[in-house]
Amino acid sequence: MNKIILIGNLTRDPESGSTQGGVNFTRFNIAVNRPFTNSAGERVADYFDVICWRQLAERCAKYLFKGSKVGINGSVQRRQYEDRDGIKRISFDVVADEVEFLTPRNNGTGREGAQGGYMPEEPHPISDMQPVDNDDLPF
Repeated sequence: MNKIILIGNLTRDPESGSTQGGVNFTRFNIAVNRPFTNSAGERVADYFDVICWRQLAERCAKYLFKGSKVGINGSVQRRQYEDRDGIKRISFDVVADEVEFLTPRNNGTGREGAQGGYMPEEPHPISDMQPVDNDDLPF
């Protein structure tokens, strides 16, 4: 079984693209705090590269930004590549099946409405609501 569940914060804005076949993807990195401090009393974090595909990638690119808190449910994938110097490298990516946006909508970051940020809808005023007769309800 290959399953991973993480909760962390984006370390930078997501990067999007598409494959030669036109499949959308979005990559980002998250920092996940360990539940303890080191001997110096400092918090220790682990960093994970995450990749999303298709519609999930589009939503992540649109609504996530540096500092966003996310919950990730996915699997770990090993990737082998050659760097610019011709040295073979291996990395591990988290392939996200689900991404839960955990940052509150009005988190005070000043990013609402920015490119890729969340723009909340204005609530409807109470005067727009219509009264309902309980006798008309089917239950």
